[in-house]
Amino acid sequence: MKYLPDSEAQQLIEEAKKASEYTYSPYSNFPVGAAVLTGDGTIIRGTNVENASYGLTICAERTALGHAVSTGKTNVKAIAVYCKTNAAAPCGACRQFIIEFGNDIVVVFMHGDEMVQQTIQELLPFAFTKETMAAVAGIGDKNSNP
Repeated sequence: MKYLPDSEAQQLIEEAKKASEYTYSPYSNFPVGAAVLTGDGTIIRGTNVENASYGLTICAERTALGHAVSTGKTNVKAIAVYCKTNAAAPCGACRQFIIEFGNDIVVVFMHGDEMVQQTIQELLPFAFTKETMAAVAGIGDKNSNP
């Protein structure tokens, strides 16, 4: 199964929408929510958290993934991203962050009225991954926790 059934993808978008209600975005007024679907069916939400020092802002995707990891959930099946303008594909930094947890993670987002599903590898071809680190530098084991 490459993508989620539409009903499951829509449910994940709805969870990301709920997360966006708790955003901390006083500078951009651009609320974004994310929802991670883990391999065991758990859904974990996150939202963007801005900072007066813009570079320290954290995107919703990274917040949700960090929350998942902090609860022991590193088997990620999918992640949905939502913003009220329906134009919230993950940024480049988030794409790199997502692919750390697997090349086949399904990313769900809205593009206008269309729900889009793509794997993270489709969104970030030729990615720099933990497999790259293992092959090039001999560092890390793709099956172990840091």
